[in-house]
Amino acid sequence: MSTVTEPQAPTTPPQDVPPEPRSQRGTPTWEMARFHPYQGEWTESQYLALETNHLVEFNKGMLEFLPMPTKVHQRLVMFLSYLLNEFVQSGRLGEVLIAPYRIRTADGQFREPDILYLAPNRTQNNRFAEGADLVIEIVSEGADNRERDLVEKRAEYAATGIPEYWIVDPETQTITVLTLDDNAYKPHGEFKPGQTATSVLLDGFALDVKACFEAAVVEEGTTEEAS
Repeated sequence: MSTVTEPQAPTTPPQDVPPEPRSQRGTPTWEMARFHPYQGEWTESQYLALETNHLVEFNKGMLEFLPMPTKVHQRLVMFLSYLLNEFVQSGRLGEVLIAPYRIRTADGQFREPDILYLAPNRTQNNRFAEGADLVIEIVSEGADNRERDLVEKRAEYAATGIPEYWIVDPETQTITVLTLDDNAYKPHGEFKPGQTATSVLLDGFALDVKACFEAAVVEEGTTEEAS
């Protein structure tokens, strides 16, 4: 359930925005939107005050609504987070968390990586961490989702100074491991089934790419699609 904020000071909407719809029985209550800021005018405190069961990221005053994960997506999250957490805990190296725990990537920017690793000295509180030490994103279907994970978040995570970024792509059956070099990522490797994906930051952490994607296989007879 989303928390209703206090009504905002009147704001003139952009001229190219179409007329606002009027709610009717069976439609969303569009008029309630006026109790919230316009897109582009949300503050960090207003974003953090939201209570919702949807995945919502924050980008310079804008709320970005992420697709709900599929079973395939969640199987990959469980497989990867289990192995990463087991490795981190065995070495007492910090903590592994999953979405929707937030990280702040810059002033006015919050992301919810699918999986993140926080070293013991990483600044954090009960609601979000200041950056992360390693993040893993599982690419969802659709051009916009691919652009977000492969391009936008790659640039944003690098600018934040996150040392390592893993991109798990069910469509291409690849795991790309990127490491930070002078504020930009360079590929450590693009690993495919039959290969072992390895970390630079966490020396000794490795996983079988084929086993990873096999863990996400949907049972025969279902109609699920990869996320």
